[in-house]
Amino acid sequence: MMPDAPDRRSADPNEGIMRATSRALRDHGYADLTIKRIAEEYGKSTAAIHYHYDTKDDLLAAYLDHLIDQFASSVREVETTDPAERMDLLLDKLLVDVAEYRELLVAMLEMRSQAPYKEAFRERFRQNDEYLRYMLKAVINHGIDEGVFRDVDADHAARALMTIVDGARTRAVVLDDGEALETARQTADEYVETVLVADD
Repeated sequence: MMPDAPDRRSADPNEGIMRATSRALRDHGYADLTIKRIAEEYGKSTAAIHYHYDTKDDLLAAYLDHLIDQFASSVREVETTDPAERMDLLLDKLLVDVAEYRELLVAMLEMRSQAPYKEAFRERFRQNDEYLRYMLKAVINHGIDEGVFRDVDADHAARALMTIVDGARTRAVVLDDGEALETARQTADEYVETVLVADD
């Protein structure tokens, strides 16, 4: 999932709330996030937030939906149909583009830690994981059909790549490992080259 560009503005109130939530999460993290802090980022009263969302958890569930939709839109904007290029761009979105949003990665990991206790969060993270695996599987299957990739188990390969992504993001946040995402990107390339790419 990718965050919003921080300085874009929208006339849509809900879009404005999503951007304010993104900034508040980046600045304060999940543990210290309050409706008041989101309202301050939004430039309006807490009542303006509560008009749309009853609780902070309701708002954050909607925010997770927003991130999923945003990532889906960014993937749809990729113009190439070449499977290898599409895989490369998708892995960049998952492991390279997120590097500049460390604070948001921290907040997202905090929210993930709440998923076992908050069904709405768990469901959103499950949907996100399923969507990402679906995208990877679609690219892999297309590559198989085109003879670019070997006839592998696409579901297993997608899960392997997601394990690389999830592990790198966790290491980057928990261990403050500045090289985790770069190493994972290289590892993902090595996996694609050795497991997926068909022999000439």
